[in-house]
Amino acid sequence: MANQGRPGPVVSLTFDNGPWPGVTDAVLDELAQRGLPATFFVVGDRLVDEGMDLARRAVAEGHRLGNHTHTHTLLLGAAEDAAAAVVAEIEPAAARLAGLDGEEKLFRPYAAGGVLDYRVLNRAAVSYLVAHEYTCVLWNSLPRDWENPDGWVKPACADVAGQPWTVVVLHDVGTGAMKQLPRFLDALADMEAEVRPDFPESCLPIRRGHVEQDLSSLLPTI
Repeated sequence: MANQGRPGPVVSLTFDNGPWPGVTDAVLDELAQRGLPATFFVVGDRLVDEGMDLARRAVAEGHRLGNHTHTHTLLLGAAEDAAAAVVAEIEPAAARLAGLDGEEKLFRPYAAGGVLDYRVLNRAAVSYLVAHEYTCVLWNSLPRDWENPDGWVKPACADVAGQPWTVVVLHDVGTGAMKQLPRFLDALADMEAEVRPDFPESCLPIRRGHVEQDLSSLLPTI
């Protein structure tokens, strides 16, 4: 999507919590029709049967996959046993993504409704991400499409209009929210937004295994 040499907003499209048969495939169809790239942060235990087929299709069509934990139920920073949480949530999803996660391995933590606070990471998780050269991808737009499946486009567009580079989090799951995706993509076209597959440095606290930002706000205090 070109902005014809004029300054315009930049957008990174990300989809969390899938793959979801009947939803993810429709999202892929829409992206393919428009020639737009996206990143799918997938839940490990959904990478079976049709879910795995959708993951493979996404990669074949030029999209990226990232690790979004194995069950999407455990806040790493709230776990009683930090190391056990890594074994339960990051490692199994990584194993299912092997061969599909590309040259740069991506990780997005489970944040229980998008709250970026001390519960998001733990020190064992940071050590794992560093040792395995992951890039941790956060966000600066969460239009809460799962709560407002018919009305999320307006706040998403406001975020895009209000900042130079927006990493928007949508969810390719069965809420009905992705029925509004064409309307959002039409709005991006009207805004002459550039849709890119990479991310702004501000949303990458860990990049290729290197800690790039102060992580204290994302870690337990003890």
